[in-house]
Amino acid sequence: MNTVLTLLRPRFKTIMNGGRSNTRFGRVGKFILLGLIGSILWGGLYTVSIRVLSYFRGIEEIGDILGFKLLSMILITSFALLIFSSIITSLSKLYLSRDLFLVHSFPVAGYKVFIARWIDSTVESSWMVIVFTLPVFIAYGVVFNTGIFYYMCLLLALISLSIIASAAGVFLVMISVIIIPANRMKSIFVFLSLFFFIIIYIAIRFLKPELLVDPEIFDSVLIYITVLQTPSSPLLPTTWAFDAIKAGLNGHLAEGIYHLAISWSFAGCMFFIIVMTADSFYTIGFSKTQTAHVRLIKSKSSRSLVLSFLPRSIRAFAEKEIKIFFRDQTQWTQLFLIGALIVIYIYNFNALPLEKSPIKTVYLQNLLAFLNMGLALFVLTAVTGRFAYPAVSAEKSAFWIIESAPAPLKKFLWIKFFIYYLPLLLLTQILIVATNILLQVTPFMMVLSIITVFFLVPGIVAMGIGLGAAFPDFKAENPTQTVTSFGGLVFMILSAGLIGLVLIMEAGPVYKIFIFGLRGIPLSLYNWLYIAGSFFIIFVISILAIILPMKFGEKSLSRRFS
Repeated sequence: MNTVLTLLRPRFKTIMNGGRSNTRFGRVGKFILLGLIGSILWGGLYTVSIRVLSYFRGIEEIGDILGFKLLSMILITSFALLIFSSIITSLSKLYLSRDLFLVHSFPVAGYKVFIARWIDSTVESSWMVIVFTLPVFIAYGVVFNTGIFYYMCLLLALISLSIIASAAGVFLVMISVIIIPANRMKSIFVFLSLFFFIIIYIAIRFLKPELLVDPEIFDSVLIYITVLQTPSSPLLPTTWAFDAIKAGLNGHLAEGIYHLAISWSFAGCMFFIIVMTADSFYTIGFSKTQTAHVRLIKSKSSRSLVLSFLPRSIRAFAEKEIKIFFRDQTQWTQLFLIGALIVIYIYNFNALPLEKSPIKTVYLQNLLAFLNMGLALFVLTAVTGRFAYPAVSAEKSAFWIIESAPAPLKKFLWIKFFIYYLPLLLLTQILIVATNILLQVTPFMMVLSIITVFFLVPGIVAMGIGLGAAFPDFKAENPTQTVTSFGGLVFMILSAGLIGLVLIMEAGPVYKIFIFGLRGIPLSLYNWLYIAGSFFIIFVISILAIILPMKFGEKSLSRRFS
């Protein structure tokens, strides 16, 4: 055990020193900013959860059943996210980290190195999921008026669920690496992406969330309640966690301890299995990874012909970016995962039973289309944070070549902007157009959605590139580390703020145009001035969102190497 703790000590020191700055003001400023951002996010999640659960509890007969069904959905979704996060993180921690050569040179048994790395991987892959679901679970405790036993059950259930998910992901990675070396990321990520897509799709269809709002498909209320009360498979780890948390909510001490014992016993069994597997296969897989030949993708002459209209210096930068993107298989093979998420995203709108809602269908369709703009742009923010934000940090130790090139950094950043801007614009427009077609929105809402996305996408991408240049991490082992850094958090918050501000400013004019048009009432001159002024301010904000982050990133990057 002392050996494992010694191997974990560098990681602990890194976490402790990660928030330090050259000045005391910098440390205090980061602490205040992160605390403020965390409080806002937690407060928002908690408020929404309290309102939803209070509404459910106000429904006679089935209120608690709906609340427990929602709890089951949250646990299954979180478990799927934990497994996928574990797969990505453990692949890097166990096989691709740059310090593994040093670690494996120590006089330490291979399984002890594996245990230390697995603990590090488990914490890194699960902390964010747990932190952002805690406000929801706390809201359950407040609404159901529970005691301290519920929070003990909750904490132990979430920890055991994280251990099980991490062990399952690590086991899958170790078996996969024996077949295909870890540095041949293309085949591995294609397999893992398809596997994750299947798991998510099955989980969503297994839950049948449309049942919560469509009781008319059943012959009677009794059958509807029976279906809602149907438990999940008793063999799923999420079922044990759900039963333990539910027992805590109801104050059933013995039942909660029983289900926690099942969950923790399985977590211990999974730990034993992966340690035994690592003792036999981990060193073999690591050795195979280091000795495997990585084939680089050769550039095609057609690429030069496509970019031949660009000036020579810009063309050189653009060709370099495209070659790096296709050679770094950890980047472009994740497009399979994005494709799977797009299919799920669009399918959810197809499954909405709008015609059975008590709200007027035309109004509800356009309301959902307006909210869908924000949702699609939040998806864009996540994708931008994964691809565009780490673009500058991806240069790593070779950035000195860019710095010494006979071209300004401004040109370098704008080339990165356009390389990511066009695909991300196409992705977001596909989401918006496809979902609006399924919702059968009015032509006005379709045009508004397309134009809004057209003006906001460059601003979000520019913030990703600019803030990525202002807070680069050239020592990061993988792009996910840069996204979870201080700069990545700032990018996420500013992007969310931009999206929220634009939607709030559009809400008033859009409501007036839609309601007046629906009632056949002409707009007054005052209303037209109000609408024109609002959209003009949105246009100005969109332009500033492009220019200011890029300038800030250029100046910060120049000062860093001056």
